[in-house]
Amino acid sequence: MGKRVAVVLAGCGVYDGSEIHESSAVLVHLSREGAQAEVYAPNVEQMHVVDHVKGQPTQEKRNVLVESARIARGNIKDLAELDVKGLDALIIPGGFGVAKNLSTWATQGKNCIISQEVESVLKAFHAANKPIGLCCISPVLAAKIFPGCELTVGHDTECEKWPYAKTAETMKELGCKHVNKHVTEVHVDTKNKLVTTSAFMCNAPIHEIYDGIGNMVQEVVRLA
Repeated sequence: MGKRVAVVLAGCGVYDGSEIHESSAVLVHLSREGAQAEVYAPNVEQMHVVDHVKGQPTQEKRNVLVESARIARGNIKDLAELDVKGLDALIIPGGFGVAKNLSTWATQGKNCIISQEVESVLKAFHAANKPIGLCCISPVLAAKIFPGCELTVGHDTECEKWPYAKTAETMKELGCKHVNKHVTEVHVDTKNKLVTTSAFMCNAPIHEIYDGIGNMVQEVVRLA
């Protein structure tokens, strides 16, 4: 039997949900590693809905679980049903939904609140000594919950290639160690079993982002 890996989504679409390319890359690489993905999402209303053509919020209302089901091709469960006992690892792709629907990072930064369900799941995997893979913005969840952990969101100096590098500085303010890594690289915090990679925090060709996520998935499965 292959490893059973929980993948937690935050909606569907980079600006208000899970980043679709990152999510599908996680699922493809898990399949390649012979692992079984079990997809979950919280059954809650999104913070807001963004028109991805205009980049502007709309008056629409959408549900995180219903939207995430688009990526999971309908094969998804309510996050409230997740039982860490039957699972070997956890992966959370990025996208602004992590900072809007799984936490309040988008509006409150380091003073954010993590959704109680999401925090409980992360703490359960951590307590069970099971690996957690995080990419793009999702390492901020671990930064908030596990002080002193080691993470990467890419680089900590802002430039055209790294437009979101200030995130690394904020994570350091939470007491984390940030490790600069190229987009195809991962950082492994062996003590906390956290595997992180930058993904779309970097302005990089999509195949490099895909490769970085592949390296993250490979490490998670190896540690499981």
